[in-house]
Amino acid sequence: MKIDLTETTASKINKALVEGRRAVGTPAIGMVLTLVIVTDEENAYDALKAANEASREHPSRTLVVIKRVSRSPRDRAKARLDAEVRVGTDAGTGETVVLRLYGEAIDHAQSVVLPLLLPDAPVVVWWAVNAPLSPAKDPLGALAQRRVTDAYASEQPIQELSARAETYTPGDTDLSWTRITPWRSMLAAALDQAPCTVTSAEVEGEEFNPSCELLAMWLASRLNVPVTRKVSAGPGLTAVRMESSSGTIVLDRPDGSLATLSMRNQPDRAVALKRRETSELLAEELRRLDPDDIYAAALKYGVDRLGHQGDGKPAEKTSEEPAAADNASAKPAAKKAPAKKAAAK
Repeated sequence: MKIDLTETTASKINKALVEGRRAVGTPAIGMVLTLVIVTDEENAYDALKAANEASREHPSRTLVVIKRVSRSPRDRAKARLDAEVRVGTDAGTGETVVLRLYGEAIDHAQSVVLPLLLPDAPVVVWWAVNAPLSPAKDPLGALAQRRVTDAYASEQPIQELSARAETYTPGDTDLSWTRITPWRSMLAAALDQAPCTVTSAEVEGEEFNPSCELLAMWLASRLNVPVTRKVSAGPGLTAVRMESSSGTIVLDRPDGSLATLSMRNQPDRAVALKRRETSELLAEELRRLDPDDIYAAALKYGVDRLGHQGDGKPAEKTSEEPAAADNASAKPAAKKAPAKKAAAK
């Protein structure tokens, strides 16, 4: 069921939610959190689709905040709020409110969202695009226990990741970190199977990919060894190699779907490491609302190293200091993502 409201208020939206629940016979129980999605009109459909799929695991009230900037100076000065209320099958397993803010209402989005939050339930804010430099200081971010960004969605992902490190507050997280959860689990399991001392590591993946950088930082911070960052044509992360006292451990995924784990004195094993959809990443983040200390440690470890990425040149980098560019490895990546390379320059 969908209810369209034009030039409305928060109280009228709450009333529409109650009427909608009565009409479809859905009680206002079972929702475990409020998910606030901040996006633009272009990306609203994909973000809402991902949230609806994630709501199967985490029934929630989803508030989609879309800030519409008018071209006319007169319209920019006039505050206006339009809303679309969805309940029942149109809203996944929870309920959804799409909020379109115009004029002065754009600068007071938190005042619109606050009356619509579920009482006594945690709040998660997800910036699908255009995240603020400091999510915790953003008016909407200040309402949340958990703040989710996505550095890969920005025009300059590595610089964005560096900004995340400088402004990190407990409760912040990034989908670029969530994307490497299977990799971290598999590498940790490999070291548990063959106790050894790791002396160095190499992370291979796309240029300007924040997930590759985060995995290198995580390995360096946890193992306290030099980590080399090598550029490849992708897709995404393609390989991790660790030199250890018992031989080389290699986790190689050349096609973005199936990986091979190679260890000394053991047969090669095929491992499913497919690239996951946004809905799966979001559902994983909603499983925990406490601060992610491992993410914070990895992020802080790479602040100084990421500070040398401003020239945008593809390079092989160690965890201690940047190294010279590997031109042969960088060429395929440059063809893969020319827009990001140009933006970084």
